[in-house]
Amino acid sequence: MKNGALHQPLASLSVSSQRRTAFLRVAEALAAGACGGFIFNWLGMPAGFLSGAMLVVAILALAGRPLSVPQPLMHIMTATLGITLGSAATPEMMHGMTTYPISLTMLGLGTVCVTLGSMLYLRYVHGWSALSALLGAVPGALSQTVAMALETKSDEVGVAIVQTLRVVLLAVFLPMGLALAGMSITGPGMSRLAVADTASLPLLVGVAVAIGYLFHRLRFPGGWMFGAMLGSGVLHAFGIVRGGLPIWVVNIAMVGIGAMVGTRFATIGFSAFMRYLAAGIGSLAVALVVITAFLLLTVWLAGVPIQDTTMAFAPGAMDVMMAVALTLQLDPIFVGAHHLFRFISVSLALPLVVRTVAPKTTEIPENEI
Repeated sequence: MKNGALHQPLASLSVSSQRRTAFLRVAEALAAGACGGFIFNWLGMPAGFLSGAMLVVAILALAGRPLSVPQPLMHIMTATLGITLGSAATPEMMHGMTTYPISLTMLGLGTVCVTLGSMLYLRYVHGWSALSALLGAVPGALSQTVAMALETKSDEVGVAIVQTLRVVLLAVFLPMGLALAGMSITGPGMSRLAVADTASLPLLVGVAVAIGYLFHRLRFPGGWMFGAMLGSGVLHAFGIVRGGLPIWVVNIAMVGIGAMVGTRFATIGFSAFMRYLAAGIGSLAVALVVITAFLLLTVWLAGVPIQDTTMAFAPGAMDVMMAVALTLQLDPIFVGAHHLFRFISVSLALPLVVRTVAPKTTEIPENEI
């Protein structure tokens, strides 16, 4: 009995030390991610808070720093992202989706073909698994696919690199390409989504989190994000809630997701990283060839401006592509309606397709909250 009593303080001290070490690893990861995110955002980089946090944390992880981000925190971040993405489904945008039947149909067909083409490329040229290739191939879903890759335990590093590279290259070179082609860029531009008022904000968060938790318990891939997005989208589409979360909350969530992805770089080497870059460039090339064919056909059939159609069809993340369209002062309803259409279509179809493609071992344990 005495020996046992003597060992109890040591055991308590050991547990306390472990908790302190775990806390410091999380704190370092989030602090490093915040620094990278703020720097990238200050430099005006596409998806700055997400990509900056991922890059800085990835560099530290590759250098051997034992960083980590706990799973419950990731659920909070992905639910926050879902609420924000659902906030884009305003009544104006939903109405705009009914006024462009030809171009929306062509965009839908093009999205399917781009996904299949890029998926086959990643699957058979670079040897990716079916699930990882699917998440890396889906256009216009940077935040969703990165978050879903984390929750389904697929190759989240490869998915993050391929998706981020696609967004960065499109955001940097697409406006330059339009200017070099001599296309005039005029229009009223896009407005930034307002913050929900204090009366509707609790309703927005409560409904979104409740549906996110329900989908998580139902073992939907990316359930927290998809459920929160669905709840937020319904509230916004019917005009029950107007506006989204404060931008600083969204930025914190982006930093957290980027830091979470960055910690996974500790498991890869430089040669593997270069292979991921090659996969990203190759899959983007495939996507651009396929979507360009649909873009030109749409311009011919519907007679819509090629500069607006180019930005509307660009296979990049919705939030980043709409931000680029804002700076280029393109038609806000046309560009926004097309990205929202693809966003809703991908968001509804992706969890179902992932659930079919993913092996049983990727399902989320019931006791994981």
